[in-house]
Amino acid sequence: MPVVIENIEKPSQLFTVIAEALRIAIPGLRVGSLQDFDSTGDPAWVLIALERNALGERANDGRIAHVLTVSLQAVLPTSSLEACDLGSALKNLITDNRWNLPRDQCDLPMNIDGVASTFISGTRQYNAWTVSFTQALYLGPLLLDDPLGTPKFARTWEVSDIDDPDQYTALEE
Repeated sequence: MPVVIENIEKPSQLFTVIAEALRIAIPGLRVGSLQDFDSTGDPAWVLIALERNALGERANDGRIAHVLTVSLQAVLPTSSLEACDLGSALKNLITDNRWNLPRDQCDLPMNIDGVASTFISGTRQYNAWTVSFTQALYLGPLLLDDPLGTPKFARTWEVSDIDDPDQYTALEE
């Protein structure tokens, strides 16, 4: 059963929902972070990294945008072609996926890019394929729920100082 989050509150929740989606979509796949990697046996792994949190434009409802750069590294002990195939499957899964997050808090993935790579653990080298993308999350309170109070307005031609909050009037409901 996929993880369903009603209201995403922090960027790390993206890691959790992506990991769960990968486990469901590709049975037998081991998923985790670099620290979770276990080189015992020869299963396929996907290592998830949240690499960057850039500023984006606020959502229409006033939430703050967090544009996350996410990398999924497919690590296999077998041929580089199998790593490429797993990377391609990841790319297909990433495309148009909001990971069961609320659509008003999660944009579709953008800038999806895959590249061959290697992964070294201890003295062993693995074939890998890294698929990176950006995805915007909108976090925080809604603008209308902002703790600053009731939304107010002022017409510039009716006030002497546009920066004086006392010259603003409440919006009518």
